[in-house]
Amino acid sequence: MIISASRRTDIPAFYSEWLINRLQEGYALMPNPRNPNRLGRVELSPDIVDCIAFWTKNPKPMFDRLKQLDAMGYSYYIQFTLTPYNETVESGLPPKSELIEAFIEMSKLTSAQRSVWRYDPIFVDAKHSVDWHVGLFAEMCERLHAYTERCVLSFVDPYKSISDRYRIMTHNEMIAIASHFSRIAQKHNIVLYTCAEEIDLAEYGIRHGACIEQKLVEQIIGRPVSAKKDANQRAACCCIESVDIGAYDTCTHGCTYCYATSSQKTALRRVALHNPKAPMITGYPRGDEIITDRTTPSQIFSQLSMF
Repeated sequence: MIISASRRTDIPAFYSEWLINRLQEGYALMPNPRNPNRLGRVELSPDIVDCIAFWTKNPKPMFDRLKQLDAMGYSYYIQFTLTPYNETVESGLPPKSELIEAFIEMSKLTSAQRSVWRYDPIFVDAKHSVDWHVGLFAEMCERLHAYTERCVLSFVDPYKSISDRYRIMTHNEMIAIASHFSRIAQKHNIVLYTCAEEIDLAEYGIRHGACIEQKLVEQIIGRPVSAKKDANQRAACCCIESVDIGAYDTCTHGCTYCYATSSQKTALRRVALHNPKAPMITGYPRGDEIITDRTTPSQIFSQLSMF
């Protein structure tokens, strides 16, 4: 079983103590996003969890806990979303100079392979032109190329919650980004992937990628896994199946393009009331919910090493 931690919130930034407590307790509960009267329960034994895929915009609060994860026998990798947008777009983040240093430190604590750089979402407007992206992407590649092997790109999606702020990029804008980014990434030996994008950018050496990619998981754990495409994601998503242990409206980074936080007020309240000893990020169950077991078996084919 692969654990997603998380598409719904930033566990490394806000809830790493809670995560360690859950791993030590051996299970977690997750609220059903569509029905508050239903909860999911997942077992978290290292014998069942093949790999943990983290998403974060600020992994620094989790750095002191990485040795605990290693000692407990969990395999993992960290997807660090690092863009050049300022506080008008990402109001709750530290300065980008600090986050670049955090990426470098994260890579040194883990490895370049397990440190995935996400440059997403890409949007274009009066302040953020194609040339603006190209210039800053080049600067970031110069700083990060020794500390990662891949960069994942995505173009902004017109979710209902943000459709009044961001427009869909044109085909020509996407091609311009792809061609320039490809040239820069190749110079720095960084492989580019897209995330849940229908556009084919293969001629620029940019592959369709996945946040939870079978090949990457296999390389990290050193064993083959049996994997199916995650049917719960968008059609263009190439991710394999995983179980997400996060909760919506629990991240306070304040990113204006975010799909996972519909109410900053709710997120601030939940972070303030968070109990790291509770079975859910959002606290304890009331007691009358229907709880469904979401645990799936290990997906490892055998104990034989791939390498």
